[in-house]
Amino acid sequence: VTSLSGLPQWEVEELPVEDLLLFEVAWEVTNKVGGIYTVIQTKARTTADEWGDSYFLIGPYFEQNMKTQVEQCEPVNEAVRRAVETMNKHGCQVHFGRWLIEGSPYVVLFDIGYSAWNLDRWKGDLWEACSVGIPYHDREANDMLIFGSLTAWFLKEVTDHVEGKHVIAQFHEWQAGTGLILSRARKLPIATIFTTHATLLGRYLCAANIDFYNHLDKFDIDKEAGERQIYHRYCMERASVHCAHVFTTVSEITAIEAEHMLKRKPDVVTPNGLNVKKFSAVHEFQNLHAMYKARIQDFVRGHFYGHLDFDLEKTLFFFIAGRYEFSNKGADIFLESLSRLNFLLRMHKSDVTVVVFFIMPAKTNNFNVETLKGQAVRKQLWDIAHSVKEKFGKKLYDALLRGEIPDMNNILDRDDITIMKRAIFSTQRQSLPPVTTHNMIDDSTDPILSTIRRIGLFNSRTDRVKVILHPEFLSSTSPLLPMDYEEFVRGCHLGVFPSYYEPWGYTPAECTVMGIPSVTTNLSGFGCFMQEHVADPTAYGIYIVDRRFRSPDDSCNQLTQFLYGFCKQSRRQRVIQRNRTERLSDLLDWRYLGRYYQHARHLTLSRAFPDKFHVELTSPPTTEGFKYPRPSSVPPSPSGSQASSPQSSDVEGDSDDERYDEEEEAERDRLNIKSPFALGHVPYRKKK
Repeated sequence: VTSLSGLPQWEVEELPVEDLLLFEVAWEVTNKVGGIYTVIQTKARTTADEWGDSYFLIGPYFEQNMKTQVEQCEPVNEAVRRAVETMNKHGCQVHFGRWLIEGSPYVVLFDIGYSAWNLDRWKGDLWEACSVGIPYHDREANDMLIFGSLTAWFLKEVTDHVEGKHVIAQFHEWQAGTGLILSRARKLPIATIFTTHATLLGRYLCAANIDFYNHLDKFDIDKEAGERQIYHRYCMERASVHCAHVFTTVSEITAIEAEHMLKRKPDVVTPNGLNVKKFSAVHEFQNLHAMYKARIQDFVRGHFYGHLDFDLEKTLFFFIAGRYEFSNKGADIFLESLSRLNFLLRMHKSDVTVVVFFIMPAKTNNFNVETLKGQAVRKQLWDIAHSVKEKFGKKLYDALLRGEIPDMNNILDRDDITIMKRAIFSTQRQSLPPVTTHNMIDDSTDPILSTIRRIGLFNSRTDRVKVILHPEFLSSTSPLLPMDYEEFVRGCHLGVFPSYYEPWGYTPAECTVMGIPSVTTNLSGFGCFMQEHVADPTAYGIYIVDRRFRSPDDSCNQLTQFLYGFCKQSRRQRVIQRNRTERLSDLLDWRYLGRYYQHARHLTLSRAFPDKFHVELTSPPTTEGFKYPRPSSVPPSPSGSQASSPQSSDVEGDSDDERYDEEEEAERDRLNIKSPFALGHVPYRKKK
């Protein structure tokens, strides 16, 4: 089968879901901890559409999550219903219902604390199964053992009562791995998949500022895990990997890591996707950008009161967001590059200002008083301006009705002038605008604040780069910046995520779906994915920093050049780039990326039940030979026709020889996106 773009389509017969049951097991089902929650939540709709009532999620029970996210109901499937009843009769507390997200999948939730009295017995079971002991003081590992033991018990009850159906169970991360180990040790008739989103030891080693990727083959794995007192967790993870029929991971870079850390090469790479929602109006996302940018500008007006000597129409908003992992998330290299960017902008006497937000939660006491005062001053000035405007408008209206041109010297009386002068005096401040919006508990040792002090970015008048640390996740109810994360992202110009350790990277992926350009690295799963699928990622607003084959200083210089080049773009070039970025969102849609999970399920069935299921080609889907094409318009990248010095943000910068046909380029991209992968033919058939 050949698509419009000339690439072979992935032709695969659907699995007979009426003869199968699919269970996905994860600690983050209804329980938001990190990125796995996003993976499962966004994938649920696509999987539920495909599998219907044969799809179930298994996770831990937390009362608050149950009350707010789950609608309790009775199981429709007879085997699941009997399994829940049996476990409840034997001293467990199992809850069943529908998770209130898109797709409304069924969830089975185990109360960990209610079954803790079995812990010692289950520790013995794990020791007998794989000779792994868990220390009594590691509460998290003990909770995972309880969760895994309950999962294995539940799957046994299901397989005992299921009639003529086969069971597939997919386990996410080491937290769910104990269930896989025990299921295999007890020889349950299930097909198992283990998915690692990041190796346990890899995260620890990268956090220790070790040159991780250049020494993958040199680590003494047992020694490193033992020194960090996570040897038992590492053993649980590695046993899960080797017990599974099929081992998958989320990116090529994590596959390389897993092969060295866990001693097994992944069978399938399953990239993470998102639910992509397209607007009916083609450029609605551009309108949202303008609307939310105005709200960020309001915050900046208040935060920089008394020092607002820069033009907000020529101001760009950059941001970095995520867990507060200073080195892993690339905050260190980002701050250093901002210092160099500030030097370049000042040296070229640029009128472009960059305001950078760090949205990374840390321990705080409360809001910074100076920051709250800034927003109060801004609101007061707005109220005064509105009041004077009303008064001015009424006098002007009355004069025009009388057929007179009003005397501008008399239209504002002395009281109005006095009020405005007092308002101006109220904006005076002796101190510089704060670099953080909250009072930090350990501000003297905080890595971001310490680096800001070292590089001297204190938001002075001469700085063209301003820094704001917001050590709290965004919320629409905040008195400072009342915006949700999605609204904030849409209002910014560029997301910067120069991570050193990022198995996938949902933050740049979310930027792409919202049409916002982003910076990522070739050590993130997302960056590798885009390098593989896009011929000129920069033209599509995906800037990929080389942190694997360059020194830290060279990587920092490359990031600085990316940021500086972005500052030199005209408004029109940024609009063109955002249009291209938004069109890449189809690459990240679960409707396309879900096929990788589909292949993993085919493969595990053929390995678990070789006498009943067969897959002709077991090679995973490949993308070899495909590149999302370079835009044919001139310039090939918005930075291609720039002058040597920065232009102002509102200069159109049009030239007669610059050809850009939005509709033609968009149509060509739509044809290419219809077949983004050249996938192997993996037909399924049930053996007679």
